[in-house]
Amino acid sequence: MFSRVLGTTLVQVTRSIAFVLLPISFIAILAWATAGSATGNTGDPLRAALWIWLGAHQIPFNLQLPPANITGYLSYLPLGALVFPILAIRSGIARTIDRLDNDSSLLPLARTLFAVEYTVIAMLFAFFSATSAVKPVWYLIPALTLPLTLVTAATVGRRLIFGQAALYGSRVLSLLLGIASIIFGISIFMHLHMVKVLTLVLQPGILGGFLLLILNILYIPNAVVATLGYFSGAGFAIGKGTIIAPWSFHLHSIPAFPLLGTIPSGKSLISLFGIAIVIFTGALLASWTIALNTKILVQSLVIATIITALIGYLGSGALLTASMSAVGVSPWKFTLTIGAELGLGVLLALYVPRLGRRS
Repeated sequence: MFSRVLGTTLVQVTRSIAFVLLPISFIAILAWATAGSATGNTGDPLRAALWIWLGAHQIPFNLQLPPANITGYLSYLPLGALVFPILAIRSGIARTIDRLDNDSSLLPLARTLFAVEYTVIAMLFAFFSATSAVKPVWYLIPALTLPLTLVTAATVGRRLIFGQAALYGSRVLSLLLGIASIIFGISIFMHLHMVKVLTLVLQPGILGGFLLLILNILYIPNAVVATLGYFSGAGFAIGKGTIIAPWSFHLHSIPAFPLLGTIPSGKSLISLFGIAIVIFTGALLASWTIALNTKILVQSLVIATIITALIGYLGSGALLTASMSAVGVSPWKFTLTIGAELGLGVLLALYVPRLGRRS
C-alpha cells in the first residue's frame, strides 16, 4: 500500500512541478536568447527558471550584487505568482486521488507524502541552483512550502472541515481585501500619467514590456495589501526609514516600477475614513456569528487576526538593497491595527444596541 501511494504521489509531484517550471524555462530561455549573453552558457536561463519557480513559492534569496558584490536580500516577492503553484498542486492532488481510486483510507497518507516530496524537491532545486551571487534560502522552504502544499492538498477531494470560525474569519479578510482592490483600481486610473512615465523610464522594449506587464500583474496583490495597510492607518514603506500613511508621509525616492506610480504624494487625513470601514467590517463579523454563539465569534476574530498576520508577513520584505530593506506593510503594525479595529467593531456591535435598549 505504501509503495503504491509513494509511486503515485512522486509521479504527480513531478508533473505538478513541470506544469509550472517548463513554461518558466521557455520564457527564461527566450529572454536570455533575446538579450544575449557574454558567456553563452545555457545553464544561466535554466538556473534563472529555478529561481523564478522558487520565488513563486515565496522563497527568499541572499544576494551578492555585482560588480561590487554588495550584500542584498530579496524577500518582497509577487503574491500573484502563488496562483500557479497552487493550481499545479491542486491538479496533482486531484490526479493522485483519481489514481488511488478515491480510496479514502489512502488520502491522508497521499496528501502527506505529496507535500513532503514536493518540499524535498524544492529544497534540492534551491541547493543545486545556488551560485556565489544568488543563494535561495533553502532552510526556509520547509516552513513555507510544506504548509502551502498541505493546506492546498486539503482543499481537494474530500475536504477537511475547518469549521465555521475559519469560514467567517476568512470571509472578513476577503471582504477587506476586495474593498482594497477596488480602491487600488481607482487609484491606478487617477495616477495613470505617473504609471505611464515610470514605464517609459524603463524603456523595456517589446519582450521586456511584455515581461514587465506580467510582473506588474503578479505584484498587484502586494499593492492591494499595501492599500489595505494605508487605509487602515498602519501605512506601508518603500525603503528604509520611510512611511506612507494618511497621518504621516516620509519618502526618499521610489524605484522605477509602474505600480508605484499610484502612491499618494503626501498626507491625506481624509483617507483615515478607511478605519471606519474596517471597524464596520468587524461589526459585520459580529452580526454574522453572534446568532451562533459567542465562542464562534471570538474564534472567528482570532482566526481573522492570524490570517492578517500571515498576509502582513507575505506583503512585506526586502527588495535587493539595504536602502530598500523595508518594503510593504509592517507585519506587526498591520496585524495590530487590523486586529484592533476589527475587535472595536465587534465590541460596538455587541454593546451599542444594549446601551440603546437601556436608555
